Amino acid sequence: MTVREVRDILGARVLVGEDHLDREVRSACGSDMMSDVLAFSKDHSILLTGLCNAQVIRTAEMLDIVCLIFVRGKKPDEAMLQMAEERGLIVMATGHRMFSACGMLYEAGLHSGAI
Repeated sequence: MTVREVRDILGARVLVGEDHLDREVRSACGSDMMSDVLAFSKDHSILLTGLCNAQVIRTAEMLDIVCLIFVRGKKPDEAMLQMAEERGLIVMATGHRMFSACGMLYEAGLHSGAI
């Protein structure tokens, strides 16, 4: 699945990385706890979170996460968006709650992969 398809499924707004929407993603992880993301996230994945701080960008960079999606209408500040852009991350925002957003992606065929 591509990030563009993910955007369309969630009706998300692209905040940074519009020119990278054709990147492939293989799995998704939804969490507000970065320790869980570090433990369970896979390469070429999407991170769905409601946590809006710089640690999210740093965690994504360490794990080769392709795209960050902020749920529940959360919007990162300009400093976070600048950090993400410098690192080549795609950042999107959706009004869906995390549970709903993860369910929509799962239903469309994007899974978490084996632990």
